[in-house]
Amino acid sequence: MLHCTTKQERKLQPEKYWCSRKKSNYFVNAGTCYRHLFVFNCITAFFKSGEAKSFFLSFHFVLFVYYSLNKPFMRSLAVLSLLCLLSITAICQKNKKKDENPLLKELSASACKCIDSISVTNKTTDEVSSEVHECIDKVTSAYQLGSKLMGINLDKEIQEQKNNKKQINISINTDKNSSEYKEYYYQIERYLMDNCEALKEKAAAHDIITEKSFSDNKKALEYYHKGKEASEKDNHKKAIEYYKKAVDEDSGFVFAWDNLGLCYRKAGDFDNAIFAYEKSLSLDSTGQMPLQNIAVAYLYKKEYQKAITAYQRLSQFDNKNPEVYYGIGQIYAMYLNDHEKGLGFMCKAYNLYIEANSPYRTDAEKVISVIFAEMKKQGKEDKFYEILKANNISAK
Repeated sequence: MLHCTTKQERKLQPEKYWCSRKKSNYFVNAGTCYRHLFVFNCITAFFKSGEAKSFFLSFHFVLFVYYSLNKPFMRSLAVLSLLCLLSITAICQKNKKKDENPLLKELSASACKCIDSISVTNKTTDEVSSEVHECIDKVTSAYQLGSKLMGINLDKEIQEQKNNKKQINISINTDKNSSEYKEYYYQIERYLMDNCEALKEKAAAHDIITEKSFSDNKKALEYYHKGKEASEKDNHKKAIEYYKKAVDEDSGFVFAWDNLGLCYRKAGDFDNAIFAYEKSLSLDSTGQMPLQNIAVAYLYKKEYQKAITAYQRLSQFDNKNPEVYYGIGQIYAMYLNDHEKGLGFMCKAYNLYIEANSPYRTDAEKVISVIFAEMKKQGKEDKFYEILKANNISAK
């Protein structure tokens, strides 16, 4: 029940001030109550724009207007309320149209399941990226076709077909090097990078097995697997305890040192993380996982020159590793404010990501956009496009 009057008034004439389903008992101040209720719903609907809320808001607006029109001084308020309702509806519809793309969501979910099924054991980053590329590639043509069908006004096309005997033609571009095909492919890839955890996990995997990767010590392996279980539950403190026990049992267990370093890094203990990575590298100097993560640990410590040196150390083993150029470019552009130098490295990373069909291309793309915004503020747009051109990247 609703009541909007004072306690004293309600005590004197209780039957006058309460809502009832009987027409004869509608209380005099119903208009006032619905006005208050409508204003409340105006505010809540602005922040919660669900369909149920919109219906609730519209329902009370009708009641409010019904009780208001008989009072001249409230007509202007009714008009303002109508404008409020229309504005909220327009905002909700705009956001709904902007956020919704059911076709992209559905096909990306299919690609994500495919990616999740990829085994990364003893595979290079390029091999994993190639399999990820195939998963995205499988749904790109379907997304292209669906998008074009959704863009057709079928009623108009059918009428024109009847009148002029026209045919509805939809062309699908299957040339994977064409800009049109890439546009649809990249839309799916961007969506996956933002919404598919499996993609990030697979793309970041470095599970190349060497002679010293695992241990023959059963106790060490037992602690190692317990550490992995704890780590998967984000219990890094417990995982560190198990990994330490694993390397105590077998000090030559490379993967245990790698994971110990990773857990220390996630726990914010960067010095111990670097120690564990260096220990791993002393056993296998070609390990890409510890080489790359040492640089990240120095970055968290804000020791930028040491981070750059660590990335350069990684490049000695793989000078086509895009992570080298991405990491160095990020440091120069985001932390040392040398946008031109950072852009040069980021462009190299971008091209190498594309060459390897790596989804991390989208990360480089985002950083390049940030660099453009900063260089534009400094009046260096021409220099920005010059660096892009030197790296064979066309600006759209």
